[in-house]
Amino acid sequence: MNQGLRIAFFGSSLVSAYWNGAATYYRGVIRALHARGHRVTFYEPDAFERQQHRDIPDPDWARVVVYSAEGTGALERCLEEARGSDVVVKASGVGVFDALLESRVLELQGPRTQVVFWDVDAPATLERVQQNPDDAFRPLIPRYDRVLTYGGGDPVVRAYVALGARECVPIYNALDSSTHHPVPREPRFECDLAFLGNRLPDREARVEEFFLRAARLYPEGRFLLGGSGWGDKRLPSNVKYLGHVYTADHNALNCTPRAVLNLSRESMARFGFSPATRVFEAAGAGSCLITDAWEGLELFLEPGREVLVAKDGAGVADLVRSLDAERARDIGQAARRRVLAEHTYAHRAVQVEQVLGHRAPKRARASLEGVA
Repeated sequence: MNQGLRIAFFGSSLVSAYWNGAATYYRGVIRALHARGHRVTFYEPDAFERQQHRDIPDPDWARVVVYSAEGTGALERCLEEARGSDVVVKASGVGVFDALLESRVLELQGPRTQVVFWDVDAPATLERVQQNPDDAFRPLIPRYDRVLTYGGGDPVVRAYVALGARECVPIYNALDSSTHHPVPREPRFECDLAFLGNRLPDREARVEEFFLRAARLYPEGRFLLGGSGWGDKRLPSNVKYLGHVYTADHNALNCTPRAVLNLSRESMARFGFSPATRVFEAAGAGSCLITDAWEGLELFLEPGREVLVAKDGAGVADLVRSLDAERARDIGQAARRRVLAEHTYAHRAVQVEQVLGHRAPKRARASLEGVA
């Protein structure tokens, strides 16, 4: 196969990160696939006010089709348009007509069309399916040509195989160096520690412990909280709430504070091997990253040299209190070198090609960020 693949991708949103943490991941993977000669059409619903909170216009590296969330007629037309693609992807968590899509995309399967389930929240999906034997998605798993996941490592792979998946392969988060990179410091983001994340039920307890408790234990420190949903949360007096932070400001928010914090959601922490997009965004900007401990971290960054690890809020407070500018800079630069060498979306695009059985032309194999 010498030509690029034609890929139909049904996901939450490519053009808006509003209540949509997968946006950066989608953009990185799809942009890198486009650079290697593949053509992606991304189908997303007009839902959750995402079209009113766009971060980017329609990109030149993907065709975006926005369909109405009112009734299924527009979605049916999208499914028919996707027929005959080389690859059809149904991502988890589209948020509208998920059960319908999970079933209907399988009708597009054929000798020349692979149908893939791409799980961007495998821990949550697996826990739901394992707890409910009657879950409608459960009997569909063996029918997909393969399952790709946002992370999860061997525990997720074993769980999906046990449910009948033909193949399950983690495609981890990574760095898109064209969008996440060092920029000048921004005075409004000056602080000792910043955390960016939407308020979600299985994240809030960890934010309370690792971020808000750290702020209380280090009252002379300055802390910034960004993300949607925290407006009515009672915060310590030394924590400033930013609200939703658009992706255009992510580099400045990473580059300006002394350190930035990554916190796993509870389900991802239990499975491990699930680096958040924020890990690579921060590393790409050369930020000093502090993270909670989770299994598999060493596959991505070396603790103590490329990332700092805390067991609890007291540990975070101690790290921030003792961190000087020189050490923070050294850790951030080491992390940036590591992810550029091993963890860009160009690396992930090569992996996706291999999983799909596609052999790229030589010119593509030598392209984008030097990945061979």
